[in-house]
Amino acid sequence: MKRLMNIKIIVCGSLAYDRIMVFPGYFADHILPEKIHVLNVCFQVDGIKERFGGTAGNIAYALTLMGENPLVSATIGQDYQGYFTWLTDNGISTENIKIIENEFTASAYITTDRADNQITGFNPGAMKYSSSLDFDKLNPKETIVIVSPGNLENMLNYPGVCKARGIDYIFDPGQALPVLKANELIQTIQGCRILICNDYELDLITSMTGLKKEALMRLAGTIITTRGELGSIISTPDAEINIPAVKPKIVVDPTGAGDAYRGGLISGLVRGQSIEHCARLGSVCASFAVECCGTQDYRFSPEEFSERLNRGY
Repeated sequence: MKRLMNIKIIVCGSLAYDRIMVFPGYFADHILPEKIHVLNVCFQVDGIKERFGGTAGNIAYALTLMGENPLVSATIGQDYQGYFTWLTDNGISTENIKIIENEFTASAYITTDRADNQITGFNPGAMKYSSSLDFDKLNPKETIVIVSPGNLENMLNYPGVCKARGIDYIFDPGQALPVLKANELIQTIQGCRILICNDYELDLITSMTGLKKEALMRLAGTIITTRGELGSIISTPDAEINIPAVKPKIVVDPTGAGDAYRGGLISGLVRGQSIEHCARLGSVCASFAVECCGTQDYRFSPEEFSERLNRGY
């Protein structure tokens, strides 16, 4: 289905390097409970893998696979060259990405042991700075913005600017929820076209704000709740629609499936498709993401996507 108009998609969020390591033993064998107050351990790992990640990068990657041309609004550090090469090779524009020369790109250092326990260190680096999106360059009637986890200033300010200018926006608070205050959360949700989160995050939102789901739906036009292998739920004041998950060939790593879902969803929105069909596109896109290790390592052809969409429904 072709676009109804030339809608510009702005993806606000984070760009990050994920450095993934595997410890061939068990963390528990090297940590003495009675000495936890003076912990000093070193785990020798079997190599390291670097992957491209971050919410903005992941969602933009999915959108590009769906045939869209998203613009990424995010910050990146002095070590940007590798990520820029990756984005360019995959047809993703870097023109709206702000380089912070005195910082490194946000990075997660993830070590997993044989029991799948993880120890993660995260350096926000360049993510501490605003992406400084120039809203004056955007036509409100031909723009949709997704505000996903990233720089806190952007997450708090961009929804207000979108509302003031009449720009449709999707609010995706995700892992940033613990650092948001209740009043800030209500302000950012109020007026959004879609609030999207997983079931745990929705429970956290209701707990933080004191608002039940019905009250939240009076703030947001639509709430989409993702539930992993159980699919997703579209909630509007008029109806609640259950969208089943699309079964992948194999589940390798569910990390990044949510961002892939968002990419598929938004691709349908800019083509004027029903919210139900948009969510189905999201489910198909997510099914490919879980088949690979890494949040930007999956691929599919239009034919493969259509086959899975038709088979799944």
